[in-house]
Amino acid sequence: MMPVKFSSKRPLTDDEEAEIQRMIASDPDNPELTDEQIANMRPLREAFPDLAAAIDRELARRGRPPVENPRRQVSIRLDPEVLDYYKSTGKGWQSRINDALRKAAGL
Repeated sequence: MMPVKFSSKRPLTDDEEAEIQRMIASDPDNPELTDEQIANMRPLREAFPDLAAAIDRELARRGRPPVENPRRQVSIRLDPEVLDYYKSTGKGWQSRINDALRKAAGL
């Protein structure tokens, strides 16, 4: 981890910039790209279409699975005491309000 001596709140001095460039150049695991390497770069989808497709499939699976009958967002006005009570019960308070309304409606 780099020490905090390089602050982003002020411009770097020439000596600081030179030290940063020396540290970059001395990193064997991450050498700077040459102009030729940059010129030969291609988008991932062009260079590795199978890998790009696999990444797309993986990203499509993330998140919550689709539900058959999704809930709808509405705006409702509640008494402050009711809202405070349900919020005080912790995470999931909106679902508990939904359950109470379903019970009251006989669903």
